[in-house]
Amino acid sequence: MSKNDGKVLRHQVGKPWKPREKSPRRLAREYVIQGLYQWRVGGNDEAAIEATLESLVIAAKAIEAEEAAEFAAANPDAAPETTAKEPPIDRNFFLALLRGVLAQHEALAAEIAPCLDRPFDELSPIEAGVLLLGTFEFKHHPETPYKVILNEAIELAKSFGGTDGHKYVNGVLDKLAARLRPVEVEARKAAPPPSA
Repeated sequence: MSKNDGKVLRHQVGKPWKPREKSPRRLAREYVIQGLYQWRVGGNDEAAIEATLESLVIAAKAIEAEEAAEFAAANPDAAPETTAKEPPIDRNFFLALLRGVLAQHEALAAEIAPCLDRPFDELSPIEAGVLLLGTFEFKHHPETPYKVILNEAIELAKSFGGTDGHKYVNGVLDKLAARLRPVEVEARKAAPPPSA
C-alpha cells in the first residue's frame, strides 16, 4: 500500500485502479439496512431515508473519483482501467425492499418471533433490520433462491453488525427458510452433494 498526502490508498502502487465492484442488488440491500437503522434508531421516515440514499450515492461517487485521482497522482505512468462512475444500485429493488419492510414490519417481526431466543425489540438494530429484510425477501421474492437471501443476510450482518451477529442471523433465517420455503429447502437437502 502506498501513502499520498498521509492517506492510505486502497490499491497497490503499480496496479491499475479499479472501482470496488458490488452487484446492484447487494448495494440496494446495504442501503436498505442503513435505512432500516435510520428508521429504528433515529425515527426517520421513508422520505428521509430515500433522501439519504441520494446523498450516499453522491458520496460513494466522490470517494471513487478521489481514489482514482490519488492513484493517478501516485502512478503517473499507469493509466486507470476505468473512471469513477456512479455505483450501480438497483434503485427499484431498493425502493421495493425498503417500502415493503417498513409497511409490513409488524407482521414480519411476528413471523420472526418464534425463531428468536429473546423479544424482537431486544435485538440490535442491525440484526433486526437484517432479519426483517431477509424475511421480507423470503416471503415476497420467490425468484431469489433462499440460499442467496440467506448468504446476503449473513454478509450484511458481517459488514454492519456485531462480532457474532451474523451467526445469530444465520440461525434465525435458516429456521425461517424451513418454514417459509419448505419445498425449496427440502429439495436442496435431498439434492446430491456437488462432485469434486
